[in-house]
Amino acid sequence: MPNLLALSFEGQVAPSFTLKCLDEGRERPDGWGLGYYPGGEPSATVLKEPAPTSGSIRSELVRVWEHTASSVFLLQIRRARWGGNSNANTQPFARHHGGQEWLFAHSGSLEQRLDGPTDIPFEPVGSTDSERLFCELLERMAKHGWRRLADADPDVLAGWYHELNAFGSLSSVLTDGLDLCVWADEHGTTLPHVASFYPPYTRAVFGDDDVELDLTKRGAMSRRGVIVTSGPIATYGDGHVEHHLVEPGQLILVRGGLVRHKTRAWNRPSSPPLSSDGSVPVVRVGKQSELPPAEEARYRIRHRTVYRYVEPVERSHHLLRLEPVHDRKQSLESVDLRVSVPHNGFDFEDVFGNRTRRIVIECDYRELAIESESIVVVRAPDRMQARPRHIRSTIPLLWMPWQRHMLAPYLLPQELFESELLELTEYAMNFVRRNDNDLIDTLTDINNTIFREYEYEQGATTLATTPFDVYTQRKGVCQDFANLFICLARSLSVPARYVCGYVHVANSGNGRDAMALASHAWVEVYMMDTGWRGFDPTNGKLASTEHIRVAVGRTYRDATPTSGTIFVGGGDETLDVAVNVELLHSFS
Repeated sequence: MPNLLALSFEGQVAPSFTLKCLDEGRERPDGWGLGYYPGGEPSATVLKEPAPTSGSIRSELVRVWEHTASSVFLLQIRRARWGGNSNANTQPFARHHGGQEWLFAHSGSLEQRLDGPTDIPFEPVGSTDSERLFCELLERMAKHGWRRLADADPDVLAGWYHELNAFGSLSSVLTDGLDLCVWADEHGTTLPHVASFYPPYTRAVFGDDDVELDLTKRGAMSRRGVIVTSGPIATYGDGHVEHHLVEPGQLILVRGGLVRHKTRAWNRPSSPPLSSDGSVPVVRVGKQSELPPAEEARYRIRHRTVYRYVEPVERSHHLLRLEPVHDRKQSLESVDLRVSVPHNGFDFEDVFGNRTRRIVIECDYRELAIESESIVVVRAPDRMQARPRHIRSTIPLLWMPWQRHMLAPYLLPQELFESELLELTEYAMNFVRRNDNDLIDTLTDINNTIFREYEYEQGATTLATTPFDVYTQRKGVCQDFANLFICLARSLSVPARYVCGYVHVANSGNGRDAMALASHAWVEVYMMDTGWRGFDPTNGKLASTEHIRVAVGRTYRDATPTSGTIFVGGGDETLDVAVNVELLHSFS
């Protein structure tokens, strides 16, 4: 059975733990303990029971108690070798360091006891080898001035574990409430198994004959996570799970439901950074998507929209936003807009600054064709690397009153149920925690996560689909991904607006090339001293010379290319849209 189980999720979950090893007639363990961080607090709660009895009250508590909600959990079932059955010798162990409580659990046993005095405050209170290991690691962290796992050099940490592994089997998990540090015993006595778990799901159960973890007994939540166990476990349910094995002598770091770093295995010095043999995959979070090398690109865009009606339309009004933006980032060289039906029209700038044409049609028609052809030069934006990197921000962001007044349309959250907004805010804050309050890394992580974990599927959503629907279903198209990004950004008080335009996409073979055959949607966020910067969650990149801007607004309704009202006639309507984006020149 896996005597060690650790969880890291994007946001809080409230799992049910069933210790089946305590059932009547089973050989009982020497103890068990569960540690977690309620409400994301730096202080841990640890429930322990040495020498448990069958059907113990405490084991029932962790099965049904609704207050065991956290994003990090650590469960250990003890088979004693060092020390008697006492509370002091029961894992996980807890120690205070750097303003938070740390937890440690060990799967295995040392052949030799670690000798020598240990400086206060990291002095063992029990007599186990595992607690001495824990105190030794924290003492070394303190001497290096590392207050969190995020401060530590992973290769140095791995070197410490390699040194201590000489004393015996050492598979273990160390956590400060944010990161999980997992080490795999070099001798392969016990090797951590990693299950990466993805929503959507309605039932998610993990376990074996001795322990069962049910993530959905108290209700399913759209949370992805990583589950680390000291042995293989079975999976039941409808979520997508990827199982991996940590290599002997390897250290991995997990945060917010992602394996974000792994070291090279000590007993395999030539091992590649990412193997294809079932080892743990690494997701790089908080890294900016690289801009393409082109500094300037010139395009010809043809956009044709055709409306057809069963009954003649006698009178209608329309708004057309088909003229690309002309500013310092983008130059409009020419534009030709044609409407197939006689009409009266005039041009103006709408409240968002979009170049708009209003047309009034007062003659009968069954077909209305709107065609535009434009030539645009797009210049690459300044790289955000010019801004100092890895600066911890106060998130949600703080704005001066007059700034908030001017940015109000892009700060107001979308109209959702309060419970849905709270759920999405918690989801957004997970990205903040995962990226150490660095604003650019947080936004880039959101951008990359939507691209990586949400399925692009045409026809899966409608104009009535909300950001919360996209979050729970994990599928949609560019409009849906832009709306979700906007909702998450605004929940962090980051001004965000919807951008409608075109994208030049080379044949990628990933099923998303259809977006180049119609209008494309992405997001711009406003950052102090940087201005409006574009993020394209559909493609997982920053907006650059591949993106041709046409209109912006609070949502798609403010920026849609064509809209209108039919006052008389019409009946059933069919719509055909064709877009062609042709690259004329690019300059590096």
